[in-house]
Amino acid sequence: MKRTLRTPAALVGAELAPVSQYPALERVAARYAVAITPTVVDLIDPADPADPIARQFVPDEAELDERADERDDPIGDDAHSPVAGIVHRYPDRVLLKLTHICATYCRFCFRRETVGRAPALSREALESALRYIAQHREIWEVIFSGGDPLVLSDRRLRAVVARLAAIEHVRIIRLHTRLPVVDPARITPALVRAVQAAGKATYVVLHANHPRELSPATRAACARFVDAGVPMLSQSVLLRGVNDDPETLGELMRAFVECRIKPYYLHHADLARGTAHLRTTIEDGQELMRHLRGRYSGLCQPTYVLDIPCGHGKSPIGPNYLRRDGKRYRITDYTGRRHAYPPA
Repeated sequence: MKRTLRTPAALVGAELAPVSQYPALERVAARYAVAITPTVVDLIDPADPADPIARQFVPDEAELDERADERDDPIGDDAHSPVAGIVHRYPDRVLLKLTHICATYCRFCFRRETVGRAPALSREALESALRYIAQHREIWEVIFSGGDPLVLSDRRLRAVVARLAAIEHVRIIRLHTRLPVVDPARITPALVRAVQAAGKATYVVLHANHPRELSPATRAACARFVDAGVPMLSQSVLLRGVNDDPETLGELMRAFVECRIKPYYLHHADLARGTAHLRTTIEDGQELMRHLRGRYSGLCQPTYVLDIPCGHGKSPIGPNYLRRDGKRYRITDYTGRRHAYPPA
């Protein structure tokens, strides 16, 4: 039986990294968690040195290069964590981080300083987190994050969902996950039932960055959610050498829509330590969004966002098509032509 690759030696043995890189990869693995599931290994073309799947998951010695503007906590989770396991950045919703474990670790992760290393939320901390949610009636939505919440057992997920379902003002439960991509067999009918609660709406947000990640097995796993009445959204990270060209990004968005997954967010990569080699410029991202507009269905349009450092939240940073020109507006169409529009 194939096993998850967790060490540089295993990566070299699987021919996902050359022997010459072994010493550097040992240093990377000592700092950041490494895990690549058999499903992900099968998606990688080891003959392609620029393979976009490998670029996301196989550690790189470039991760040892850190820049002055990179941060341990790039989006400011800690500043908005009133109790362990809770991040309360926006008025009507909180993150609930039950675990810091993932099935596979992305090399660009904004929580890479803690995932794979910090302990799971203890029983006492979970009680405190649920008590916080119950006491704050403005909380309308609880978002399971982490770590990947779907690595937890059906029993644990079912128990936490049931506790949230008993809180009247919590109306929405949202789960962010990579599992349908990296371990699609985990998405069983029992798991789908475990994350649903009567009287509450459950949403699942799938993280995928390249169209090859939407394999037949992944599409079938997502269909198990959607067919059970669980709407799905997508989130992707704009990554250099992975999806930073119009054709790949457009194909990814179409693949989501074909799977009945509505494109939601395209994240500008965060300032996590050792990730500069994977970040694009904002201008590149804006130009990609311009290319998607008009050339791909409106269903295929995510919102391009930047998570402002220090915990100030997400802001849209897509291109602007409208400007004031004297007493009139000038509006730019998807081909780049400008048109006059009267004032209100």
